[in-house]
Amino acid sequence: MTVIAESAALAEFCARLAGADFITVDTEFMRERTYWPQLCLIQVAGPDVASTIDPLAPGMDLKPLLDLLYDPRLLKVFHAARQDLEIFFHMTGAVPHPLFDTQVAAMVCGYGEAASYETLASQLAKARIDKSARFTDWSMRPLSDRQVEYALADVTHLRQVYAALARRLTATGRAGWLGEEMATLMDPATYRLDPETSWMRFKPKNPKPRYLAVLKEVAAWREREAQKRDIPRNRIIRDESVVEIAAHPPRTLDDMARLRGMSKGFAEGRLGQDLLNAIERGIALPDAQVPRLDPTPELPGGLGATVDLLKVLLKMKCEAAGVAQKLVATTADLELVAADDDAEVPALRGWRRELFGRAAIDLKHGRLALGLDGRRPKIMDVAQGNPAP
Repeated sequence: MTVIAESAALAEFCARLAGADFITVDTEFMRERTYWPQLCLIQVAGPDVASTIDPLAPGMDLKPLLDLLYDPRLLKVFHAARQDLEIFFHMTGAVPHPLFDTQVAAMVCGYGEAASYETLASQLAKARIDKSARFTDWSMRPLSDRQVEYALADVTHLRQVYAALARRLTATGRAGWLGEEMATLMDPATYRLDPETSWMRFKPKNPKPRYLAVLKEVAAWREREAQKRDIPRNRIIRDESVVEIAAHPPRTLDDMARLRGMSKGFAEGRLGQDLLNAIERGIALPDAQVPRLDPTPELPGGLGATVDLLKVLLKMKCEAAGVAQKLVATTADLELVAADDDAEVPALRGWRRELFGRAAIDLKHGRLALGLDGRRPKIMDVAQGNPAP
């Protein structure tokens, strides 16, 4: 097994792929001790060639590979692409495109909520994936033949997985469905890590303005420190401590040292004073700049039975179409649909409306009914008295 570790060899390899219809891509990275993912290995395959690329090799110039990834004529195929795309976004400031994510495509094609690569490789490529090297330290050199073989398997079998899913999408007329999902993956906003919005990660329930103000400032301070030092945010202070500080802001370093999870050494050091400054900024934040929680919709009472019926309808429609329910609607979505025919939820837009949303509204208003045909559930068109499509 060989690894491309020289710029000239990479340029030659990429030149062989330039005219391909698609390439499959995967990465191996380390993130346990850093904030930013440390890219350790890149695997790329075309229809009849595959290789691993060592981005850590001295003097390695990745430009030929990046040119491929950003070539708008060349389809890039990933499985569960988000973390891989985040790496390339933070490397270049842009998202590779166009994309095909086999995990999302598998949900559209009826392979479950989040089909693993191993499952798809087994079912669609008749391949067995050896995952014994999954927890290897990819930053160590040299890589063993076993490690390289493991890494290559993530793109070589992906070719067959992609081909099978693409055929199924074409046969079922669902290629456009996947395109809607890829738009989110290709949106740069998906990968921006803005310290000023990091408070949203906590999904706070407490609407008190000062709580939210301190949470915003402390979370932003922690995010900036973690990014600057390139260490995991919990190495600065843990999530639980951020929430505790927002709820009960210490006003002195002694008060801070008494908080659970905060040491006297931390409080007395530079970080302690910087954190105290962030707390004071939150306390002093003008009302106009205090974050606000989105208001929780006031749902009318008595919707429980309607939501239950919508759940049954969702299950029936998704099973009949071979689509993962998770991709169509959540329970929260169904609650909003039960309350409002024009609810702002994905289930009432695009292909989801065609598959489920329109029928959901008809069910609410008595134009459809659910019943049993023997032991099999069925959907009835009330006006016609016949099974609905």
